[in-house]
Amino acid sequence: MFKHLSKLVFCFLLMQYSYGQQTFPRNGAYDERAGRYAFTNATIIVNPQQTIQNGTLLIEGGVIKAIGPKVAIPQGTVVVDLQGKFLYPSLIDLDSDYGLPAVQMPARSRGRQTPQLESNKKGAFGWNQAIQPEIDASLQFVPSQQQAESLRKLGFGTALIHAHDGIVRGSGALVTLADLPATKVLLQEKASAHFSFSKGSSTQTYPSSVMGATALLRQTYYDAQWYEKSQRDEGDNLSLKAFNQIKKLPSFFETTDKYSLLRADKLGDEFGIQYIIKGSGDEYQRLEEIKNTGATLLLPVDFPSAYDLTDPWDSEMVSLAQLKHWELAPKNLAYVAEAGIPFALTMQGLKQKSDFWKNLRLAIDQGLSKSVALEALTVQPAKLIGAEKSLGTLEKGKIASFLVTSSDLFESGTIIYENWIQGQRYILTPTDLADIRGTYNLVIDNQPSGKLKIGGKAEQPNYSITTLDSSKITPKVQLKNELLTLSFKHGKDQSVRLTGWKDAKGFVGEGLTADGKTITWSAPLVSAFEAEAPKDTTKPATTPTGAIWYPLAGYGNLEVPQAQDVLIQNTTVWTNEKEGILEETDVLVRGGKIAKVGKGLQVASGVKVINGKGKHLTSGIIDEHSHIALFSVNEGGQSSSAEVRMSDVVNPDDVNIYRQLSGGVTASQLLHGSANAIGGQSAMIKLKWGGGLKDLLLPQVKSIKFALGENVKQSNWGDVQRYRFPQTRMGVEQVYFDHFIRAKEYAQQWDAYNKLSKKDGVVAPRRDLELDALAEILADERAITCHSYVQSEINMLMHVADSLNFRVNTFTHILEGYKLADKMADRKIGGSTFADWWAYKMEVKEAIPYNAALMYHEGVTVAINSDDAEMARRLNQEAAKTVLYGGVPQEEAWKMVTLNPAKLLHLDDRMGSVKVGKDADLVLWNDHPLSIYARPDFTMIEGAFYFDRKLDEAKQAEMDTERARITQKMMADKDQGKATQKPQMVKPKMWHCEDLDEAAE
Repeated sequence: MFKHLSKLVFCFLLMQYSYGQQTFPRNGAYDERAGRYAFTNATIIVNPQQTIQNGTLLIEGGVIKAIGPKVAIPQGTVVVDLQGKFLYPSLIDLDSDYGLPAVQMPARSRGRQTPQLESNKKGAFGWNQAIQPEIDASLQFVPSQQQAESLRKLGFGTALIHAHDGIVRGSGALVTLADLPATKVLLQEKASAHFSFSKGSSTQTYPSSVMGATALLRQTYYDAQWYEKSQRDEGDNLSLKAFNQIKKLPSFFETTDKYSLLRADKLGDEFGIQYIIKGSGDEYQRLEEIKNTGATLLLPVDFPSAYDLTDPWDSEMVSLAQLKHWELAPKNLAYVAEAGIPFALTMQGLKQKSDFWKNLRLAIDQGLSKSVALEALTVQPAKLIGAEKSLGTLEKGKIASFLVTSSDLFESGTIIYENWIQGQRYILTPTDLADIRGTYNLVIDNQPSGKLKIGGKAEQPNYSITTLDSSKITPKVQLKNELLTLSFKHGKDQSVRLTGWKDAKGFVGEGLTADGKTITWSAPLVSAFEAEAPKDTTKPATTPTGAIWYPLAGYGNLEVPQAQDVLIQNTTVWTNEKEGILEETDVLVRGGKIAKVGKGLQVASGVKVINGKGKHLTSGIIDEHSHIALFSVNEGGQSSSAEVRMSDVVNPDDVNIYRQLSGGVTASQLLHGSANAIGGQSAMIKLKWGGGLKDLLLPQVKSIKFALGENVKQSNWGDVQRYRFPQTRMGVEQVYFDHFIRAKEYAQQWDAYNKLSKKDGVVAPRRDLELDALAEILADERAITCHSYVQSEINMLMHVADSLNFRVNTFTHILEGYKLADKMADRKIGGSTFADWWAYKMEVKEAIPYNAALMYHEGVTVAINSDDAEMARRLNQEAAKTVLYGGVPQEEAWKMVTLNPAKLLHLDDRMGSVKVGKDADLVLWNDHPLSIYARPDFTMIEGAFYFDRKLDEAKQAEMDTERARITQKMMADKDQGKATQKPQMVKPKMWHCEDLDEAAE
């Protein structure tokens, strides 16, 4: 019969009937009692929606037998009268490391270390140490009385535990916090699967970045699918076997911010998995996008402390984003609840677990309803882990895990008296103490010495002594089983210690003076404690908080800009088309597109009209080579990282987006760095400041970054980096041949498989994300942008491409492009270069400022790029340099930062010129766009104003006001004695090609 029951129910039956099915021998006599208790006259919170007044809860053998306003109590039951007290379900934490060994993180040296390319884990496991699906928390679990006690005091009775280490963290186990053997507290083994983007304790080189971690997990899913169908080539891989087992369990994904959360959900969507996602507390900043994921969240109650801004210089180190998050973080739970996003709560992330209730009550003060809070700690976690038939509410047949409290659990000052877990009683605050509150005459050594006053709550009294000369003393006190110990200074620096016991009249006892003299003392009761009249419990209105900005940073918007219908009149239009530059011309924008270009255009009312007289209207600048708006730039763990996607690590909150809008930039290609010969897949974005990931990304652009030169062969990485292939320029060539030959064979395998009319019994080839990207290049479906400098290497890659029949789309940097521009033109390869960078390293010593002009005169499509967040704000001036160096016509120079990069990115059908039907990505300049004095009045993307110079001035004033307001609020917190933290400088990362200091999760 038992085989038809769930493992969880089976455990409960074993627990209930353990006296008859005991497998463990016992040293001593058997004394098994029923453990039957009836808790009467209590306010029972059955669940967040149901409360029973003056109810009775009957438990036996660790299980709830009956509950209701009237319950028949069997003979022999221990009856506990809980008049005036409350019963709640014990709380559940779904992200715990209770009872598990601590993760041993490797020591990180300051310098670079010899790379560890392969796993050092012994056994028939997978190739990467960060993928550990074989970890089973139930096998590592050892109950800890000390840990359990600290969690019980906070009201928790059950925890889902797992190893917090690695990208794939294995299976979790559901355990209770009772002081019982592991066999009895383990409710369910392999209860859940756990994932993250952090490689944890792995010392393996790959992955070295967030995008690498994402790609590795994505590839692991594909490998596990293939392994399930075919083991012929792989043998017995215990990691993939375990992965296929755990991926069917409720899957939890730990993330570090709102964008990490969205990345995790997107990855789950690829494989039909809906993760339960542990958030970080900033979800309020992207609520709509997060709600659209459909994910249930696991949220912390960890809020940042105020910064100590007493020193005005220190305050300069704190960003406005940090200030606003400090203020808004406590409202996060309320915002998430209002959005209708389901969530559970966890203590994970708290530096001090004792802050849990303080923070949760703060969240309630900020708008979180008590019923939602209770659901997030009981019903929701039980449901998420599939234990709702046994946990989460107080109902017949469920585990007897509940709290006895003095009042509403979420009210300040509420005392948790007891935490019952599996029918086991744990007294947290004794409830059977006599009420000793009152006023007493204090007599020491037969001499009247003042008054002893005991007030406060009966369970947690406070003490004060008023001496005969009216001095106030607060003694140190210990009270245990009505034995009272007082320690204080009496008289002139005289220390007195008194110990006494309660009698019919008050207290009597003995003591010692500072010189060791024994004394007697007594404290007869003068008057019993009288409770004060009830105070008005209405909470004062909370201090107003600022609005959420999009993004939550300086220059953020109250609302994401929306497209408008606009007419720009009487301006000089640089069309970048055959019409050339048109004087005193109008441009009509409608529905995000350029609708009309001409003179004297008429429009209906409701269209925004802008006078452009004396100004210049151009299409927006396009940066072909950028590293802004990224969380990481290089995955340098291997020679090829074609599987990684820059779109996985786009950061829409990077202020460089706004800064570049102020310089007329409307779109950027975000490239992988140059750490390896074959880099990652590029991301193309429009600079829609305030928008989300989907607003920014242009997914139809498919390109990839390659690299040549010093960075690839690690010549400037130090002596410890003499291990990873390639180490020479010859080796770089071999990397390309090797990978493309493999990609060609891979494509042929898939082509043969896809041509099969019947696939019954035929196993598909293993899906390889790295070779997928290279096969797309061979099929002319993905374009190559190659980091390059030296003529010989550029010739080499063109030779490899000719030999293997693929095409290089663009050589970027290419400071020696002037030496082989004719060969590039013959192959229709574009050149994206710097205007006048040279001499910053050996391989650019032959760069000249005439490079762009010479390539242009040979018929190469030339773009001027930035590769630098600061330079990108002045790309109009960089384009102007080609007029000075080489005499390039002004219109052609302007195309080098507009139409030409659009052509190289295969976007010239919708961007790069002012033409009817194209995207309304427009910039209105106050001067000739190639002038050093030119500044945009506005920058528009698809008809929406993402930068407006007049609004920019208002934003700066608003930022100053907001900073001053929050600063005063923080200083008030400090004055009230609340916790503060010391400001620390956090410099935003300005990525470049060679950067390896990745943003780790």
